Amino acid sequence: MRLSTLFGRTLREVPADAEVISHQLSLRAALIRQVAAGIYSYLPLGWRVLRKIEQIMREEMDAADGQEMSMPVVQPAELWRATGRYDAPAPGPALLRFKDRGEHEMVLGMTHEEVVTALAKLEIDSYRQLPLMVYQIQTKFRDEPRSRGGLIRVREFIMKDGYSFHTDAASLDEYYPRIYQAYINIFKRCGVQAIPVEADSGIMGGSASHEFMVLSEMGEDTLILCEHCGYAVNAEKAQFAKGAAESSAVLPLEKVATPGTSSIQAVAAYLGVPERQTLKAVFMSDPEGKVVFALIRGDLDVNPVKLSNALGGVELHASTAEELKRVGIVAGYASPIGVKNVRVIADDSLTSGTNFVAGANEAGYHMKNVNYPRDFTVDLVTDIAIARSGDPCERCGQPLQAKRGIEAGHVFKLGTKYSAKVGATFLDKDGSAKPLVMGCYGIGAGRLLACIIEQNHDERGIVWPRSVAPFQVHLVSLGTNNPVVVEAADVLYQKLMSVGYEVLYDDRQESAGVKFNDADLIGIPVRLTISKRTLEKTSVECKLRWDDTVELVAQSDLEAWLVTIFA
Repeated sequence: MRLSTLFGRTLREVPADAEVISHQLSLRAALIRQVAAGIYSYLPLGWRVLRKIEQIMREEMDAADGQEMSMPVVQPAELWRATGRYDAPAPGPALLRFKDRGEHEMVLGMTHEEVVTALAKLEIDSYRQLPLMVYQIQTKFRDEPRSRGGLIRVREFIMKDGYSFHTDAASLDEYYPRIYQAYINIFKRCGVQAIPVEADSGIMGGSASHEFMVLSEMGEDTLILCEHCGYAVNAEKAQFAKGAAESSAVLPLEKVATPGTSSIQAVAAYLGVPERQTLKAVFMSDPEGKVVFALIRGDLDVNPVKLSNALGGVELHASTAEELKRVGIVAGYASPIGVKNVRVIADDSLTSGTNFVAGANEAGYHMKNVNYPRDFTVDLVTDIAIARSGDPCERCGQPLQAKRGIEAGHVFKLGTKYSAKVGATFLDKDGSAKPLVMGCYGIGAGRLLACIIEQNHDERGIVWPRSVAPFQVHLVSLGTNNPVVVEAADVLYQKLMSVGYEVLYDDRQESAGVKFNDADLIGIPVRLTISKRTLEKTSVECKLRWDDTVELVAQSDLEAWLVTIFA
């Protein structure tokens, strides 16, 4: 491809609205252009990279006995109603709903569990067909409220999603590591270091899941890692050793004045007790405005995802002053004692320890010697605490580390969550009908492209891994006003393509500085330069994108030199 006719121009300046490095470089290197918020066009250079990523995914899915297919992005609403997700709090408004001209309710598919399960109901009827896995690479739409970071969080995206079907959980457990390893292979082949972490299954549901996270300070996810024992988990699911509060003989309740102490830190300092001897009240409300009272030890913080999961996945928001007033809660001095008209979810940290300090539900007052279950009741005791840097690892006791990351892939054990609702069954060996056991496996192709750039760039631009670079060779002609140089560059361009190399040929009438800067920005692995000087030495100037060394290679040796680079 000749750079002079390339559709898409490089940008000298960093776009003002691009904060993430992969977003900046994707725009500057003419890989993508924004059409609307969270919706992008892939220009030729970006599309070539995406196709190579897709091919790597195809090869690994095929190696795991996957069968590629294609399912529609426009789906009938009744499929989503059958699984209960059409009207569920999650995905909620992220699922774009509309009516066609016949007034049929439809959705734009953000995922394909409903469609593939309905297909399995039609196509699978016997245990002899199992296990099997189908996959697709296809466009999806999720109406994100806060698309950001270029391709990292978008509304329209291309995803590789796969679905496996099994006779039982044991079969899924046996197959799951194959996809897990395939994902490790995909990321490695794409030049990305991805960390597999235990993850919350979210709106997908299921018994277990793993995310493949790419470390980045601009990532939206928080990972909890233990360098000592290798524990790696998304903060939404992370567990840690909480320790215990002080335990002593249970004392009588005592109401005490605590003026101006509406925070845990303030009341602990005022009464001279450690924060772990206090009880913290956190209030969240569901979409209907019903208040949830989350109770946790004062030295810990509530994990909103764990709290939501404890309530069945309901969407929550911080309670408003009006919502709290309606149920008689005094913010800053709230008490679990005698609370009414709210659902109380308590962290298991309050079960170890005695004589806590809690609010009195009266401004300026707290209660001392509060004990569970003597003084109050709760609807559920479970783990709702979020892990933080420095907290002790539950497995080995060493300090945990919190790091930011980008979710590049996710694998789930769905079980029978969808098949049971849709009625997708098979006849087992004993002749009985049983629901299909399912697994689900997704990678966002565009997000993976962004992750590759996040981990493969320098101050000059992108440094593409050879496996996914838009071209293998960036041929630069210096001296486009010199017919001899032009002819030599044209001949080399045709020769390289004839032996199978992918070549981006910079034949523009631009200065050497502009051409070299663009070559660094676009980041193709090998730069070859033809000039009057190189022709005088019957050689080609060769440079690897990741190396500052420039080497003159004899024209007769060039093909052999390239073989060593791309072997």
